[in-house]
This record gives sequence, C-alpha cells and structure tokens, in this order.
Amino acid sequence: MLWSALCLLSAAVAAQGKLSWNTTEFLFTFGDSYTTDGFNISAGVNSPNPGFTSSNGPNWVEFLGGTYNVTNTKVFNLASGGATIDAALVAPYLPTVLSIVDQVSQFETHLADKPEGAQWSSDNSLFAFWIGINDVGNSYAWTNVTSQSEFHHVLMSRLFSQVEELYDSGARSFLFLTVPPTNRAPLILEQGSTAVSKISAALDDYNAQLAANVQAFRDAHRDLDQAAVFDARPVFNLLLDNADALGFVNATGFCDAYQNGTPGMTTQVAPCAPVSSYL
Repeated sequence: MLWSALCLLSAAVAAQGKLSWNTTEFLFTFGDSYTTDGFNISAGVNSPNPGFTSSNGPNWVEFLGGTYNVTNTKVFNLASGGATIDAALVAPYLPTVLSIVDQVSQFETHLADKPEGAQWSSDNSLFAFWIGINDVGNSYAWTNVTSQSEFHHVLMSRLFSQVEELYDSGARSFLFLTVPPTNRAPLILEQGSTAVSKISAALDDYNAQLAANVQAFRDAHRDLDQAAVFDARPVFNLLLDNADALGFVNATGFCDAYQNGTPGMTTQVAPCAPVSSYL
C-alpha cells in the first residue's frame, strides 16, 4: 500500500529533481498503532527495533525500511500505539501513550540536531504522518462540542503546529496519509447504523480538512520540497470489497485475543480462527 504511495510520490517529483524514494536516506514516521513497530528513540539513535506491530506481521513502515528499501534508507519510527494528535484534546486509551505532540518533542530532543547515526538533511529526508484514526474514533460521538467539523479544525491546528516545528528544524518533504474507512471496521459495525453514519460523516470531514491544511501548508512555505497526501481509503475499500476473493474468511468480525497484534501471521488462540483468517 505505502509502496504505491512512495512510487506515486517519486513519479510526481522525479522530473523536477526533488526527493524521491530512490534518494530518500532518512524516513521519520509519526502516528499510532497502524505505524508503530516498537522502536524507542529515547533509548538511543541506534537502539534495536523490536518489530512489534498491530498487523500480525510487518507493517508499512517495516516494509519500506526492509523489503522496499532501495537506498539503505534509515528509518526512525516515533509512532505510538493508540496515539492521538494531542492527549489534551483527545485522550488515548492509556496515559502512557505518546501523542503526536510527544512524538515531535522526542524528535526535537533526540534527532533535530542530527546526532551521529542520524545525520539527516533537508534534501534527503521524508517526514510521514498517519494520524487521526483514534482522534476520530474516540470523538465522533461526542456531544460536548459545538460541531465535529469545528473540533476537527482545532485538531488540524494542533497537528500543523507540530508540522511547523519540524519545518523549523529543517524538514522540507512531507507525506500525509488519510484516515482509512474505519466506519467499516467490525468494532463500529456492531454498534449499528447510527454509529456507522456518525463516524462516516466525521471521517469525511476530517480527511477533507487534512487535504485542505496540507494545501495551506504548501501555500505558506514555497521552499518546501513537497507535501504529498496519500489517500488510504481506496486501498482499504478494495480489500474489504474483495475479501472473499483474497482469501479472508472473516471481514466483518474480530477476535478480542488479536486486538493488539500477534507474534506471527499464523498465530491461533482458541476458540478463535487463525489470525490470518481475519481481514
């Protein structure tokens, strides 16, 4: 999925001589459980990567850092499972979860000054954000906000204040991923049509505001190398729409035992089916 995103990014900028995947030497990623692999930058730049993911196998960051790593790109994954943009705005499921605000703070503390082993530069580094899944999922049903759209505006202001911090530190190439169609996730489906309708509207608004804010960020910084948006929704919808043909036994249910990931792609915890059976 993300390999496709990077291919598109490369094709779009190659003619202009801008950063492409083939010239990316450092990848910095920020996000939640869809992104984290358990790397802990606070333990040091060269700390081992435990490879813990929620995807029952390598996630997109690990594929880009391994299988599709064409230029020995060094990856610094600052994502934290359960993350929101700012815990003061949308609380995560545990107080120990690092929000985007915390993750950017870690970057500023450990990586901004380009220490040995992380001697990145503006022209060889990509900064990628995949965030909003928990922000929308935890807030779509709130009744204590004037409107969801106005609250998403607050979230975007906070998110892009952090993007600005990275820009001030020298970041010039950015990749933003949209929130996937979590309205089709079993956890939402089992709550009924009202929940599905509410979160669907919230997702549409959040993703529209993300695209608008990326454009505003581009307009405000003419010296950017690039700020690309990859829409994750068509990929997820394609998989969900063709689950049977792709060999998934269960695309509408889930097993509690697997909710935080498993040690391997064939793990089975009775009475659940093997984890590979679930989309």
